[in-house]
Amino acid sequence: MANTAVADPDSGLSQAQLAQRYGLRVAGERPPLAEYTRKLWAYRHFMTAYSRAKVASSFSQTQLGQLWQVLTPVTNAAVYFLIFGLILNQHRNVSNFIAYLCTGVFIFMFTQTAVTNGTSAITSNLGLIRALQFPRAALPITVTLVQLQQLLMSMVVLAGIVLLTGEPITFRWVLIVPTLLLQTVFNIGLTMIMARIGAKVTDLKQVMPFVMRTWLYASGVLYPVALFRQHLPPWAATILEGNPALVYIELARHALLESNRQNLVSPPTQLWLLGIAWAVLVGVGGFIYFWRGEEEYGRG
Repeated sequence: MANTAVADPDSGLSQAQLAQRYGLRVAGERPPLAEYTRKLWAYRHFMTAYSRAKVASSFSQTQLGQLWQVLTPVTNAAVYFLIFGLILNQHRNVSNFIAYLCTGVFIFMFTQTAVTNGTSAITSNLGLIRALQFPRAALPITVTLVQLQQLLMSMVVLAGIVLLTGEPITFRWVLIVPTLLLQTVFNIGLTMIMARIGAKVTDLKQVMPFVMRTWLYASGVLYPVALFRQHLPPWAATILEGNPALVYIELARHALLESNRQNLVSPPTQLWLLGIAWAVLVGVGGFIYFWRGEEEYGRG
């Protein structure tokens, strides 16, 4: 009796057709944006726990431990006060210059440290990325959450500085909550942008200190914002007054400093509109930009 050959049903099919027939997908394939968002939300407890662990371990090798979360911005503010307040006499141009300066330094450092650390959010976690399958956006979000926790501790110190320098407690203090919320959304988006770029351009982290120092000087942290109008062309002053770091700093000063009410760079309504616009534009845009590179992270 002759043997009858059984035809292979998969013969002649390409790899893509075989994958489609058996429901196979490329490892690390970028899911649709809605599905990606749902997966990321499912990892919210992981991001919270991971950020807390990072905060606890970041100063574990120092004698003062997590106290450095407060000492770092306070020390920076003291150095800037010595140079800009005493040596350059900028304290004469601003009511309650100490509180004005400290508010600017504390708020700016939140963005500065989040963005700087965000550039290596992918490259410093390659082992985790290659070992586990999870939405990679969890990593830059965790970076921002770490800095947010450190900022919240620093805000307690800032409140003490503001009170000790003669500022009263007013109902506007509650506005610091939406201000920090908007800044956090903005920071997450910007951190995601820098994380994707940093994953490809490994030298970016070496350049960031110079970029952030320039941004610091352009954000009215160390001197009166009114100097922009006095020393720059109107168009240049307008651009600097709309930069997001300055907007969030001015919103924080509006909330905490009664003495600065008349010195805001723009009316409060305009500042709030700018703060919301920057948070939506960079927060949503940064998330989409990072999602589009999901398949690239950890490869090569």
